[in-house]
Amino acid sequence: MAPPAASVPLPGPAGGLDPADGPGPAGGSEPADGSDPAGLPEAPALPAQADVVIIGGGVIGASVAFHLAEAGVRRVLVLERDRPASGSSGKPIGGVRAQFSDPLNIRLGLRSLDAWRSFARRPGARIGLESVGYLFLLGDDRELAAFTEGVATQNALGLPSRIITPRAAAELCPYLDPSAIVAAAYSPTDGHALPTAAVTGYLGAALRLGAALRTRCPVTAIDTADGALQAVRTPYGTVRTPTVICCAGAWSGAVGALAGVDLPVTPLRRQIAFTGPLDPAPPRIPFTIDFASTLYFHNDHADGLLLGLSDPSQQPGFGRRFSHEWLAPFRTAAARRAPELARLPVTGGWAGLYEMTPDRNALIGEADRPHRFLYATGFSGHGFLQAPAVGEIVRDLCLGREPFLDIAPLAATRFDGHAIRPEAHII
Repeated sequence: MAPPAASVPLPGPAGGLDPADGPGPAGGSEPADGSDPAGLPEAPALPAQADVVIIGGGVIGASVAFHLAEAGVRRVLVLERDRPASGSSGKPIGGVRAQFSDPLNIRLGLRSLDAWRSFARRPGARIGLESVGYLFLLGDDRELAAFTEGVATQNALGLPSRIITPRAAAELCPYLDPSAIVAAAYSPTDGHALPTAAVTGYLGAALRLGAALRTRCPVTAIDTADGALQAVRTPYGTVRTPTVICCAGAWSGAVGALAGVDLPVTPLRRQIAFTGPLDPAPPRIPFTIDFASTLYFHNDHADGLLLGLSDPSQQPGFGRRFSHEWLAPFRTAAARRAPELARLPVTGGWAGLYEMTPDRNALIGEADRPHRFLYATGFSGHGFLQAPAVGEIVRDLCLGREPFLDIAPLAATRFDGHAIRPEAHII
């Protein structure tokens, strides 16, 4: 066995606590989703050995754990430095969609949509899925041309998306000013769900199938020898394992570095706000996005609205405190597209992290060295919606099977002088 690797402190969930995290949402409360990841049972002690160690207890790690355990892998261990869904998975917008420009992302979305719709049966949990559709607002002919091309690609792959008129868009979402857009792209099978409930559902099923979970257990080092994995080290002991899967989200760059693997992931704060209950309650609307400004909104689960915007002035970093500066550009954008939103109150909100890559596509694959170091990370805001398909793919990679989709274009090495293909339909 190789000499013990140096212990490297990692920011956020892969290692020590992030002092910028704070105790939770500032100025408001999180809508209850009926799940409590902190209440999941865990291994009473750190096992000495595991067939597979998954680093990260978010939705990707949870999906991978479930799919491996379901396939009969007996000793699957999930290591989470805090609690499940305490990182990026606990604070996303919950969107599920297949409206993308890249055929690979469309297929990941379609496969995952099927899994989200059957989640109550397999793995067996309620996730509050609302199939209200996604509605992209298009402000000019250039955007319309790009989305018309995207719709053609989506239709060819089986997604029933379509371009609709401004009036039809306003009928779906009465907050809109139809005179402010030239068209909209709509897919009725997209929607949103509760991410924390999904993490709990996946992990609970994985544990019932024999997987183990250890929380409050950061990974501090990864031992290798002759290009092969030997063990992962934690403050509570060392686990010998031949296979490690990095699902550490925005903290994956530091985890990869422990094994000598370059995972080009950059953390970027994104924030959402809540109106609280409105009187009268909002109509049931699609997940609505103004493509130009990235303003978005949809119903929450407390008779109010969730509001968001991808603030272009946000600098990379691990800070996750909720703040209000982005609400000014949000209200400016809302005044142009949906004026009533600009006047709605905000009762509080969340801040979480996107895990950005240079081309805004995920990193999925296996490193050349060390052998059996796999990764699924860098989803750039799409990890939740793609989690079911990604869990299936990583299971197959781990077991030496052919996945349903060729994910070679998502290898982390694709930036080494090769052509990249950015995803256009992002927020």
